[in-house]
Amino acid sequence: MKAFDKLKQRLDKLTIPLQVLLLIFLLLFIYFSPSIVITIKSGEAGVFWSRFFGGTQVDQVYPEGIHLIFPWDEMVIYNARLRAREHELEVLTKTGLNVQLYLSIRFRPEYRFLGLLHQKIGANYLEVVIIPEVTAVLRETIGTMTSDEIYTTGRKVITIAINEAIEQVAQRYIQVDDVLIKRIELPPLVAESIKFKIQQKHLVDAHKFVVEKEKIEAERKRIEAEGIRDHLETVASAVPEGEILTWRGIQATELLAQSNNTKIVLIGGGHEGLPLILNAESPSPLPYSPPPISMGSLLESMNTTVQKQIQAQ
Repeated sequence: MKAFDKLKQRLDKLTIPLQVLLLIFLLLFIYFSPSIVITIKSGEAGVFWSRFFGGTQVDQVYPEGIHLIFPWDEMVIYNARLRAREHELEVLTKTGLNVQLYLSIRFRPEYRFLGLLHQKIGANYLEVVIIPEVTAVLRETIGTMTSDEIYTTGRKVITIAINEAIEQVAQRYIQVDDVLIKRIELPPLVAESIKFKIQQKHLVDAHKFVVEKEKIEAERKRIEAEGIRDHLETVASAVPEGEILTWRGIQATELLAQSNNTKIVLIGGGHEGLPLILNAESPSPLPYSPPPISMGSLLESMNTTVQKQIQAQ
């Protein structure tokens, strides 16, 4: 009992110093808690830096959650999500004209190499690497182009140059998803003159197309006329002389018979029994003899008559 009482007395004497020490430790912990308890939120990643044991830890990236470190060490938190940054750029063309570019840069750090990115470049890698690299490539590319080339085919050339810049940036532990060209602005007067030239060029192309079309149509009609001429010449050589009108009358009668429309056919009084208008053997009721008709004119007239009959069906 005496030993227990002595131990109790000693503890009672140490209670006040322990309470003071505990209070001091608690106050220090509260004061340094932002540097001790590190919270990494969703979409973020941490890079650890040790003051006394090797500096930046490049082989490990700290994920989301709560992490405890010594107050003399540091935990640098990076945004690991895909982000977009709007950027405006003014460059000069080959002829010295100012061109305004409006870009949208989508980027994010390479998660696996976040420690190396922090050690080599730092958290401001957008201003240190991405924007200068893209700007340099655009200035060099547009500086070799005229305003007309920029307005017509320049976007494709600029896109190729930007892709080269993206490859250069990727070698510095940064992933650039894309650089979008939102708008290209030329001086208003230059833009209007280029639009006018393009409109006039399309008008000239349209006129050329119409001329070519008419030439093709004329060639088609010439070939068609030659075919009709050859056909009539063949018929004229095959049908006995003086029987062409009778043969045409037979054809006209067959075409009228094949028509689905309601019709009345007047049959002539000759022995051929053909329509009156084609009855070549009927005597002429006119008191005078008609003038002579050439074979070419007669064939052309017959062809026109047959075509009209076919269209009437």
